Amino acid sequence: MSRIERKVRSMVRSDAEMKSAIQTVLDSANDNEVKWTDVRESITSGQWGRLIEKGVLVDGESGFRIEDPEGVREGLTEESPPEEIESSSWTKWDKGAGVATLLMFAGYAWAPARDLIGGAVDLVLGPVTAVLPFYAVIMVVAVATGLYSTLLRVALMDMDKMGQYKAQMEALKERREEAKASDDDDALEAVQEEQMEMMGDQLGMFKEQFRPMVWIMFLTIPAFLWMFWAVGYRGAEAQYNLGAFVIPFAGDVTWTTGILGPIEVWIVWYFLCSMAFTQIIQKGLNISMTPSSS
Repeated sequence: MSRIERKVRSMVRSDAEMKSAIQTVLDSANDNEVKWTDVRESITSGQWGRLIEKGVLVDGESGFRIEDPEGVREGLTEESPPEEIESSSWTKWDKGAGVATLLMFAGYAWAPARDLIGGAVDLVLGPVTAVLPFYAVIMVVAVATGLYSTLLRVALMDMDKMGQYKAQMEALKERREEAKASDDDDALEAVQEEQMEMMGDQLGMFKEQFRPMVWIMFLTIPAFLWMFWAVGYRGAEAQYNLGAFVIPFAGDVTWTTGILGPIEVWIVWYFLCSMAFTQIIQKGLNISMTPSSS
């Protein structure tokens, strides 16, 4: 959409009578030039002045020249409303996973819930801990969480819809910046109105992003609570005697040593492994988590 087309649409949107005035100017133009005397019987001086002010009419050889006739004609056509994007609906299973995830958060503060969840997960990870050192167990957990997080996002998040949302937002942002740069109050007001109308689309985009996150947390919280339970986080009773070890810049530490302020070693190690393996998995499977607006 050209600058002149946007200006014409903005003027017509704010004043419906401008449409006939602009059409009169187009019809009265001779070799793309028009004089005030040619149109003063059909349009008001205010409308004429506004066309000059907005740059639709510029100085010509014998009168005023229409800056972009094609853009003016396009601006007078009916503007189709932004395509409404149908957001994905949550199934009963999605809602159930969301409720279960909220309940599992109790495990961080309530020891009986933590013991119950940690003990259940230990049936799977306990044998692994008996074979591998704890740092390798955390790496195994990080690989598993990175793999299913990636696959769940691919399966549950509609990237085409996300791309549509992104394209609409970028187009609106570009128009807003251009309106600010040209000090076009009418265009800026029109963009703000569209932003208000698109609040529902922004909510739909949030729902698309949050749906796989519910399932990721549903599967990750038990694993995280198991590590919490195993090391005895924040003074809780440790379930495994993991001993001390040496790490760069910190020397002798245990898994519950605070290494970044109150953040303990096991948490830092898990997040480092998780971020690294997630990137490797996405690259290896050639999966992009960034929606395209093209």
